[in-house]
Amino acid sequence: MIHSRDLACQLPGGRMLQFPDVDLPAGGTLLLRGPSGSGKSTWLALVAGLRSGNRGRLSVAGAEVGAMAPAARDAWRARTIGFLPQRLLLSEALNVADNLALVYVATGRPVDRTRIAQTLDALGVAAMATRRPSQLSGGEAQRVALARALLLRPPLILADEPTASLDDVACANALALLQARARDAGASLVVATHDARVLHALPNAQRLDLPGAVA
Repeated sequence: MIHSRDLACQLPGGRMLQFPDVDLPAGGTLLLRGPSGSGKSTWLALVAGLRSGNRGRLSVAGAEVGAMAPAARDAWRARTIGFLPQRLLLSEALNVADNLALVYVATGRPVDRTRIAQTLDALGVAAMATRRPSQLSGGEAQRVALARALLLRPPLILADEPTASLDDVACANALALLQARARDAGASLVVATHDARVLHALPNAQRLDLPGAVA
């Protein structure tokens, strides 16, 4: 599912991040660990095709990400990646349900309102469907963004600090849903985190420790 060799990416200002090699099989779970500035979000962006590396090879779901033209990469991402970013990108012009509907629009599929309602309900935010993002708490907004990432049953789910704004109960529910949806779809799951609750919830996950990660 994810295979990388000698992957490196240069940041603005000239700093070069060198990443350990990865071999994550289809259906596998990977915990990406490291302190702020170690490159967790950059690595996720490389895997999602949101930025390009400066050297090395990266294969995701059978595709050489760096070799694709921008338009082809965008189409591949829409059908392959369920991405939960650290900074939640929800349009204030739309209510929650319509924010989720954009996932279908981006892939040219008919909007499935029933599935949107079911996914929101599974995360305990069905009552928020008609609200605007500004009317949500931090935890509610994070669960809505998680619902959006899971809607299309993607073969790869990338989650960047998905539990950062959640209390213990919501954290447990979100992690359980992430694992259940990944398992049901046979999807691979990558979680970037420094939350000890995630480490305890996913004790058998493969780990990728970036420089400075704690043991």
